[in-house]
Amino acid sequence: MNILFLGTGTSTGVPSLCCTCSVCQSSHPKNKRLRSSVLLQNEGTNILIDTSTDLRQQCLTHQIRSIDHVLYTHHHADHVHGIDELRCFNYFNKMDIPCYGNKSTLEQIQKNFSYIFNGVKPEGGGIPQLTLNELNGDDLFLGGMCITPLDIIHGSLTITGYKVGKAAYITDCNGIPESTLEKIQGLDLLILNALGFKPHPTHFCLSQALEAIEMIRPGRAILTHINHQFDHEAVGKDLPENVSLAYDGLRIEL
Repeated sequence: MNILFLGTGTSTGVPSLCCTCSVCQSSHPKNKRLRSSVLLQNEGTNILIDTSTDLRQQCLTHQIRSIDHVLYTHHHADHVHGIDELRCFNYFNKMDIPCYGNKSTLEQIQKNFSYIFNGVKPEGGGIPQLTLNELNGDDLFLGGMCITPLDIIHGSLTITGYKVGKAAYITDCNGIPESTLEKIQGLDLLILNALGFKPHPTHFCLSQALEAIEMIRPGRAILTHINHQFDHEAVGKDLPENVSLAYDGLRIEL
């Protein structure tokens, strides 16, 4: 299985519009962060986690021509607003795309993108052809992968992380329930959000993410969903030996 990091930034991306800080003005390619998303690839199957605002650019950059399934973490704009780009994959691959999320996520997606789901044929244009599948806590078996949904705390919301084999993808997290902690012990790889240096009401900051990693004890941890406080080289050199910063285009083979 391969994990391709399509985007590793927070909701504004990096550089942030209008910002003149040193990271936003940096020419270092690893300081350029599109909105967070990853692609799981196994046995010819492509599974996308979140349709980020930057999905079109991400797919063009990495020559992604098929998406077989979409796993949603939650309904916030930076994780969903590329949903209309799925139309092209429907058209060229002649297939509907199954999408998965918890009940509240799917309800909000249907509400916010009612034109896709209201059953009204649009005049003069197409809509994504999607089937919504509510997660019920059971494992999914997709493309030769066993995928376990994980309850994650994001402010007042319970959102979804995903364990795939001995790897887990957890983003937009400021708390991990005990029931989830039990499921993610002994991972080879933990992908976890670390927004910036300062505490935040709905995301782990760096120190909180490192505390969580100490508790989970994966073989390796990669930090994602990063804001413009982190210069890739400066922050990366001070991290523990088994912890690193993600960057757009990073590919991990498991």
